[in-house]
Amino acid sequence: MNRCIKMLRMIGLLLAATVALPALHAEGPAYGGSIAHLRNGFTIAHHSREARGTLVRLYLDDARTSYVEVPAGQIESYSAQPEPSGPPSSQPAARGANAARNAPAAAPARDAAAKLSSRDTHRLVREASERHGVDADFLASVIRQESGGNSRAVSPAGARGLMQLMPATAEQLGVQDSFDPEQNVDGGARYLRELLERYRGDAVRALAAYNAGPEAVDRYQGVPPYPETRSYVRSVVRDYNSKKKSRAASAANNSRRGRSQPHAATQLNR
Repeated sequence: MNRCIKMLRMIGLLLAATVALPALHAEGPAYGGSIAHLRNGFTIAHHSREARGTLVRLYLDDARTSYVEVPAGQIESYSAQPEPSGPPSSQPAARGANAARNAPAAAPARDAAAKLSSRDTHRLVREASERHGVDADFLASVIRQESGGNSRAVSPAGARGLMQLMPATAEQLGVQDSFDPEQNVDGGARYLRELLERYRGDAVRALAAYNAGPEAVDRYQGVPPYPETRSYVRSVVRDYNSKKKSRAASAANNSRRGRSQPHAATQLNR
């Protein structure tokens, strides 16, 4: 399995999903920060850091409200975050294959059938996750932000379906019908995996590229200074982290109930 996908599962997408969040600062892209180089070959951009026992807390914004904790032994070195090669501009002429993401939100469903049941959506996401090795909660969060689960959604710029594929992107991915939920989710998952591989497991850059196009992310060496793209990435990351926290809490509750079960069984057998 590809290294970046291994990383997402080894240390959790929660870590990868907060990488480069300094670039989401409201005043513009944040340059002049630092980059932590991990022993597994990956990097984490951050504004400041703090040693906390065996962990290093990497703060991802000036206000120190977002952070990632990494075992100190996993960090090999630090370096200064480079500035972009050219001066920033407010908008590029084109945004890449999935570029229409700066358009307003997709139109609502025209009929009830366009809204898939949660069970059907979960099945499609799980199958695409297994095929392409991308975290299922990550895919679900992207779908929620892109279309709200509306398989017939169409943005003013022409992006279509659950994962809002532009026609050119769909064609490149071999998606024949973007309104077919299975084809759309499979194509979107495949495209996200390609972006994760391109950005070495950095899920924030992958999300930004899904929204604004890889050319914009490469130009700014991170999340481009487009308000819509910053808002998009924040929303997906927030939803994803909420899903993971909920799952962790549920697992902890189940574990506590499991530990108490033998005692209950003993009482019943008496």
